[in-house]
Order: sequence, then structure tokens, then C-alpha cells
Amino acid sequence: MSYYVPKGGLPPQTALTTDRARFTEAYAVIPARTLSDITTSYLPGWSGMRMWVIARPLSGFAETFSQYVVEVSPGGGSDAPESDPAAEAVLLVVDGTPTLTLDGETHSLEPGSYAYLPPGAHWTFHNTGETTAAFHWVRKAYHRVEGVDVPPAFVTREQDVTPVEMPGTDGAWTTTRFVDISDLRHDMHVNIVNFQPGGAIPFPETHVMEHGLYVLEGKAVYLLNEDWVEVEAGDFMWLRAFCPQACYAGGPGMFRYLLYKDVNRHVGLTL
Repeated sequence: MSYYVPKGGLPPQTALTTDRARFTEAYAVIPARTLSDITTSYLPGWSGMRMWVIARPLSGFAETFSQYVVEVSPGGGSDAPESDPAAEAVLLVVDGTPTLTLDGETHSLEPGSYAYLPPGAHWTFHNTGETTAAFHWVRKAYHRVEGVDVPPAFVTREQDVTPVEMPGTDGAWTTTRFVDISDLRHDMHVNIVNFQPGGAIPFPETHVMEHGLYVLEGKAVYLLNEDWVEVEAGDFMWLRAFCPQACYAGGPGMFRYLLYKDVNRHVGLTL
């Protein structure tokens, strides 16, 4: 397995302007080269960091989450990374060897490390390694339900989680699930979806869950609403609820993406 890591920079003046970037009423595609130096953002309370904001709530489009790709230089980090006490988060490390301190316990991270941080968790993040660290940071306002506990924090690695084979696919399509789908304490799932070369989603999924899909590895042709779009490692797709979706993995290697979706809660009846 591998993880695409954006490196910033800027396309040369000789590069073609034409690209696969799209923003429609149903979906958006942010190609890998869009993550350049001039599209970075910064956060108060952090040192030696920059980030690309690839999803944020937008009224009338997709509304449940934000997602950042964060780069932290050696020695950089934060003792107060999250300013919103209602926010839960998932971190997926894709480069470097940073250190996460979570509720007083220190965790040495590496590519493939995954952390779930419930609302109100006390955590810090520092790059104690000698090379730049990079990670995905998915944030959502946790939807509390009376009688349902807030899920506990945990840290694991993709390498330690066995992918679940999708029914009838003979392993061509699997999902690495970090949370039990029957655990109603969780109101979002952030999984890794894996396709062998030639694997496919063989029907247009059309459902209430909003999606964010960041391609970690490989390439594919993806159906987004009525359009077939080529995507590759480093691209991000953002789908609002009920946007039809399917894909064919183009090979020659694995096609894998980090997938966000909102789950397990009543639908709000007011706008």
C-alpha cells in the first residue's frame, strides 16, 4: 500500500491550464495539482504548518464536514490544535513520523496511523521526526443523542485492520473499516476503500450519505452524477447527498481512497 503526499509548488508557466477541476451542483473534483503553494491556509495555535482545505460546509451543497491535508515541518505542531469543543475528528498520517498526545498518552505515528478523536478530547500534535509530516484531518460537529454515549478515542494503523470483502466481489473490492458499522455511537465513518485492478462499483450508488473521497493510490474512471471522470492519486471528490456514483479501477496497481460519510442519525427536518 502507498499514500499520495502533496508537495505543493506551482505549475510552470509552460503548463496547460486545462485540467479536470469541476464544481457542479452535484459534485466537485479537486485535481492533485490544485494543491499548490498558493492554495494553502494556516491555523492559529500551530507552528511550522500549512494545510489545504479541500472540503468545508457550503449551504446548498455539502454540509456535514470539513477536510484538510496538513503538512507539518520538523519541530512544528500544536498544543491546542482544535478550537471547537463540539468537533470530532479523524487523523490519517500519510508521511513522516509525528507524535500525537491523546488524553495524556503519547503515540508515535507513521504512514497508515489512524486516530479517532471524540469531541472534547485533549490532544496535541508535534512533528518530532527529521522529515516533513503530512496527514488528513477530517472534522465533523458531533451529533449527540440522548442515551447514546460519545465514542471513546482510539489510535490504530491501517496495517493492523483486516479489510472487509464486499459481497460477491471475490476480493476485487474491499473496505478497511476502523469502526464497527453497528456501533451507533459513531455518526461518521472514515474508511479506506480498496480496488484491485479491474475492480468496480457495478451500479450507480445513490444514497443519502454525503461523501468526501481522497485518492490515496492508483487511478480509476469515476461516475459522478451523469459524468465519467478520470481520477488519480492526489485527487479529491466531494459528493452531495444522492449524487449517483460508480467506478472502474484502471490499474495497473491498486486503486484506493479515503472515504468520509455521515451515518446513524435522524435526518434534520429544518434547513
